[in-house]
Amino acid sequence: MTTLLKSATIIDTSSPYHNQTKDILIVNGKILKIANSIQQEASYKTIELENLHVSCGWFDTSVSFGEPGYEERETIRKGLEVASKSGFTSVAVNANTNPVIDSKSDVEFLINKATHSATNLYPIGALTKGSEGKNMAELFDMQQSGAIAFGDYNKSITNDNLMKVALLYMQNFDGLLLSFPKNNSIAGEGIVNEGINSTRLGIKGVAALAEHMQIARDLYLLEYTGGKLHIPTISSATSVKLIKEAKKKGLKVSCSVSAHHLTLIDDELDSFDSNIKVTPPLRTKNDTKALLKGLKEGVIDIITSDHNPIDIEHKKLEFSHAKYGTIGLESLFGVVNSVLDLETIIKALTINPRSIFNLETASIKKDTIANLTLFNPEGTSVFLKENILSSSKNSAFIGKSLKGTVYGVFANKKLVLN
Repeated sequence: MTTLLKSATIIDTSSPYHNQTKDILIVNGKILKIANSIQQEASYKTIELENLHVSCGWFDTSVSFGEPGYEERETIRKGLEVASKSGFTSVAVNANTNPVIDSKSDVEFLINKATHSATNLYPIGALTKGSEGKNMAELFDMQQSGAIAFGDYNKSITNDNLMKVALLYMQNFDGLLLSFPKNNSIAGEGIVNEGINSTRLGIKGVAALAEHMQIARDLYLLEYTGGKLHIPTISSATSVKLIKEAKKKGLKVSCSVSAHHLTLIDDELDSFDSNIKVTPPLRTKNDTKALLKGLKEGVIDIITSDHNPIDIEHKKLEFSHAKYGTIGLESLFGVVNSVLDLETIIKALTINPRSIFNLETASIKKDTIANLTLFNPEGTSVFLKENILSSSKNSAFIGKSLKGTVYGVFANKKLVLN
């Protein structure tokens, strides 16, 4: 198949065509030519879209699909279709399935289910068996089968020695350890940010201290053991400060932030909408400002959707009983494009995550494999329930204003348009 992208503005700091508007000719999945104008032929599939921008394919490092075990939430096939139409050519899939992804065969199951998709699926293996926090899972075997990192999704490792041993052991195969930032003893039964709003509304709060203590412990252990540590979905100003100081020391630590923590604050609790019940909880305006600054300064490496589909039976309940999580693949770009510059966004969705998760980086130039995201960074719209592509509809952004449009992707020799 031959595909011609007309008048595409290239956003790729590693490309000689960065910030230039060019025609891109793709033949059999490879970029054959980039020029000011390429003559159309009848055999070409020509793509002309309003204000078309192209970047290297986006990579979301924290995505949950229901399969296996929770197919009513989202199947792998449906989830990858949503990811493609949302601009993601790669997703790292969490282990929070039933059974938990904690063995070689589980990892191979996920990879085999994802064949023939435009979007690549990379499994994150559970750090402990059953994600119970007691015994280490088969980390090396899972890595050999294709797992790119290890962590118990949204569950903190309370056993300090287990964390220490895992950091030491994983250095044998250059493994990346994910540690969810929450001290369970401090958090207690809290479900939202501890502050004025939780007190006013009578909802049990989680002090940001719970996040800070866990991060501080993990950083002390990392300094002692060496290895590589990734802290997913940080949510507070102090967390940014702690990680900044650790990076100055030369520790191999990285972190991510979710789109909802960049733009939503705990004032949203007034609605008692269970779709905004997430973990870590939404924090304050000062925290979102610090997170945005952390991204711009390079302290925070990655933006993620933290896409977590929850079926209506477990989400449309009283706030205190509803499960945590929001979907976010469809809305991620429009959300962060409202508060960040384009180059910061693209770097946090392409270069940084691929480097940290040890995947091959790409560049938009001649004679390279086409792995592209197509989008328009301009224009505003309101995100409606009808815009949701996922099987589950638990979005925290319904009714919110988004900036820009995602057209789709070209990857794995496939063009997928939304």
